Amino acid sequence: MATGTEPPATEDHPRGGGVHTRTRAAIRAPHLRTDRWWLAPAATAAGLLAFVVYSTWRAFANADYYAAPYVSPFYSPCLAENCAPMRSGPNWELLGSWWGVSPAIIILIFPLGFRLTCYYYRKAYYRGFWASPPACAVAEPHKKYTGETRFPLVLQNIHRYFFCAALLVAVVLTYDTVLAFRDEHYAWGHMGLGTLVFLANIALIWAYTLSCHSCRHIVGGKLKHFSRHPVRYRAWQLVGRLNARHMQLAWASLVSVALADFYVYLVASGVFDDPRLF
Repeated sequence: MATGTEPPATEDHPRGGGVHTRTRAAIRAPHLRTDRWWLAPAATAAGLLAFVVYSTWRAFANADYYAAPYVSPFYSPCLAENCAPMRSGPNWELLGSWWGVSPAIIILIFPLGFRLTCYYYRKAYYRGFWASPPACAVAEPHKKYTGETRFPLVLQNIHRYFFCAALLVAVVLTYDTVLAFRDEHYAWGHMGLGTLVFLANIALIWAYTLSCHSCRHIVGGKLKHFSRHPVRYRAWQLVGRLNARHMQLAWASLVSVALADFYVYLVASGVFDDPRLF
């Protein structure tokens, strides 16, 4: 049956690998989209690049990350001896004095690993940086496709383990948020603008973490009869609703954690004093 996509007998099929093979439709145009399809991957690449530049600067700065009672989420928990003193804060000197560079590098491995292997972020930077593919219904420029079956992309499968590490980091950041209900003299029962920043950040961090596909599988996976597991079924439904907003939560939490760090930086560097609400 003719489908209208067979190459004419007198016309050569477009040469090349990948999507340009004889098993694909004989369309010489790179794509048939007429909208500005490039705008989304370009904006995604710009947003991710901006965060990488900012977080790299702050991680290696090793300064202005603590202003009582606030500690930057980039430096929490602080696991080296060269951490700034934090009264009742998350500074646990597990690595001793031999660690001489910024302590943020130790802990950022886990939340960044969680995001790098996240299903949504994989789609985002595959499209934004590798054009694999650039967008829906747009042919990718690569000659062959191997998926995530080869090194280093096969390491994406450790996402479920980074999810467990991300849970621990979220617990520590929750502890930091509780400590934010103190004033600069460590007295309890107070609240500043930074407290609201930390509350918004931890809410988005938990929402993004729990919306993870691995979390959804852990909560409701491998169940043959939901009726026999009503608690897990309700938890699975809740995680499923969050999972439907996984992309939005990924970006919102990425912005919020950067803003929380930037707020601590401004207060710690003396740009302004933390406005006290009570």
